[in-house]
Amino acid sequence: MIRPWGHGLYAVTEPGLIATGDWATRVNAAIAGGAALIQYRDKADAEPHRLDQLRAIVTLCHAQGVPLIVNDDIPLAAAVGADGVHLGRDDARLAAARQALGAHAIIGVSCYNDLSRAVVAAEAGADYVAFGRFFPSHTKPHAPRADAEILSLAKRRVNVPVVAIGGITADNGAALIAAGADLLAVIHGVFGQADVTAAARSIAGLFDCGAIKPRPKAFSVK
Repeated sequence: MIRPWGHGLYAVTEPGLIATGDWATRVNAAIAGGAALIQYRDKADAEPHRLDQLRAIVTLCHAQGVPLIVNDDIPLAAAVGADGVHLGRDDARLAAARQALGAHAIIGVSCYNDLSRAVVAAEAGADYVAFGRFFPSHTKPHAPRADAEILSLAKRRVNVPVVAIGGITADNGAALIAAGADLLAVIHGVFGQADVTAAARSIAGLFDCGAIKPRPKAFSVK
């Protein structure tokens, strides 16, 4: 089964928002609401539950044709057969991730408010570049602020999907799409809500308003 992933809602998990035994249920709810891409984000490296938990989520995502990305952890992504990894400023180099995960892996790079970083990453083979935060963020309240103009600039400089992240909701996401965001990466606005499916649907629905022309990336379930 093939689905596009380079356009729409990019739902990002956060352990503080999801009970230990509830991860698969909440991820499934996000997919039901229209999430095009899921990121597993859990910074508790030493927690033994992560491997089994993530394997269950990978199986769930693949059954529905939705790619699963692991935040930061290249060995963990490889161990569970995830579809890629998201790298931040202090994470492993893109080349190392590509070598470990293969030519078809989805590798994203955080670019914060730095357009030059995005250009370098795209030229080095990143599959998407992410900017933000754009609004006050529950997860990273002290992250540098990015202006929506950087999305427009990035669309003219790189030929990969452009992701916006940071405090995004159904109320403020449309402006970022209009500025050039191909994907809206959302944590609290999806998994911090009582009705995850409804929250996901309200954000995914912003892309049906014709604000941008999508540049979908193909994805084949392994």
